[in-house]
Amino acid sequence: MEQNQIREILKYKVVAVVGLSKDPEKSSHRVGTYLKQHGYHIIPVNPFLTEVLGEKCYKSLHDIPVEIQQTIEIVDIFRSSKDVPPVVEQAIKIKRICGKPFVVWMQRGVVNEEAAEAAKQAGLIVVMDKCLKAEHTLSGLADTNKA
Repeated sequence: MEQNQIREILKYKVVAVVGLSKDPEKSSHRVGTYLKQHGYHIIPVNPFLTEVLGEKCYKSLHDIPVEIQQTIEIVDIFRSSKDVPPVVEQAIKIKRICGKPFVVWMQRGVVNEEAAEAAKQAGLIVVMDKCLKAEHTLSGLADTNKA
């Protein structure tokens, strides 16, 4: 994926962060914090938490109320590669109903070709094995998007 495409994706501002941890040492926590600090609205998804980073946390994408599902533009996945397919299936179902999300983003180290192909077939843009925070910093948007 070209940097121009990534830059366009980064203009979306509502991100469901699947696998967001409350542990500040975890990359998902650092990325979620960074996104909030740079003007993004995050929607945490973690079946073991009720709140993280001051936001209500949902057990799955399907557990997010429809009126909030309708706002999700990026599904950012912090799960192991083998755990990606059910998340992508949920994102596809939400897209069919709501017209969004537009993007499935698999964080650095997360690659699942079958899930990526299913997402693309459903009209989603797919990014794999890239860190949203790092790409935001590289794009030059970090200086212009601070909250």
